[in-house]
Amino acid sequence: MHSLDISVLESKIGYTFTEKDLIKRAVTHSSYSNDRKMGKLKNNERLEFLGDAVLELCTSDFLYKEYSEKPEGELTRLRASIVCEPTLAECARGIDLPDYLILGKGEENTGGRYRDSIVSDAFEAVIGAIYLDGGLDMAKSFITRFVLSDIENKHLFYDSKTILQEMMQKDYKETVSYELLSESGPDHNKEFKVAVLLEEKVLGTGIGRTKRKAEQQAAYEAILKIRNAK
Repeated sequence: MHSLDISVLESKIGYTFTEKDLIKRAVTHSSYSNDRKMGKLKNNERLEFLGDAVLELCTSDFLYKEYSEKPEGELTRLRASIVCEPTLAECARGIDLPDYLILGKGEENTGGRYRDSIVSDAFEAVIGAIYLDGGLDMAKSFITRFVLSDIENKHLFYDSKTILQEMMQKDYKETVSYELLSESGPDHNKEFKVAVLLEEKVLGTGIGRTKRKAEQQAAYEAILKIRNAK
């Protein structure tokens, strides 16, 4: 990574590091450090461990204060939808974080740059890096801006298949089904297109790198259409 890349990434995340090595390490995957025989501590795994804890604390604090009427069980489910791998991967893509990942050759060649697990771990590592460099307030500011915005929508997307099923059971006493429309791309970078159906009627379509994601997107689109129609 060049210094120019660091400054561009810093501008996207809205934080300038005093210790530049922290952000470099946050985007360095273990496959790269293994390839270079750099040792087990020269990648983002420890930062991800720390960032995960900071994220959970800040999210819990935010939800406790923001949703004073919700009981513990609902807060737990809402938190789970926010800090889960797919949601964090989408947050990471919102700041183009995958473009800055430093991967080993094998991981790069098999589509690691697009894999939710790698992308979401790097996002948590960035949180850990900001926490170490600037303290809890700076980490909290980053989390509030890039994770805790548009929570209702994130929760709706995360639970879209369940929510759509409940809506259909309530209104029509029917169960929806999902149909794979197409599948394209190499094995490491597949793209699936799926439709969600109520009997023969297409309620929504979705595209994703896994069938599950495409189904989730299709259900989300269907929910938005139904709500707009009402």
